[in-house]
Amino acid sequence: MAMNIGTVDSLHGDPEVMMEMNTTPLIDVMLVLLVMLIITIPIQLHSVNVDMPAPSAVNQTEPPKAITIEVNANSEVVWDGQVVPDRTTLEAKMQAEAQKGDAQPEIHFMPNRAAKYDVVAGVMASAQRLGLQKIGLANIPDFAPKPKAP
Repeated sequence: MAMNIGTVDSLHGDPEVMMEMNTTPLIDVMLVLLVMLIITIPIQLHSVNVDMPAPSAVNQTEPPKAITIEVNANSEVVWDGQVVPDRTTLEAKMQAEAQKGDAQPEIHFMPNRAAKYDVVAGVMASAQRLGLQKIGLANIPDFAPKPKAP
């Protein structure tokens, strides 16, 4: 290995100033920082944690009661076949069912695809806010795109 110390100026006897910077120590420091960064990055998990209900040791002899809540094409809310006149009545019925605790019935929610979004979202928000826990969407195939005729 050779080292360039520059040429000697004949008048003053001093070596010339080097215009190049030694980048080897700079690269070493950057590599150390890169290794430290790689080591300290947390491991990425590609999973979603879901809180599942605790299993029940009691066998149910009869099927659970189910209540059907529909939102028809006219955006009317129907509770087990009867039209609910207003939101207050609907929330009163939901509150009565939510107070049953562990004996809450299953809620089968069936919105029509032609219903207004704010009515459908309002019913679901009320059910969640009032504490109904067993809610399921019942007629999902109605939301699937219709097949095109050949």
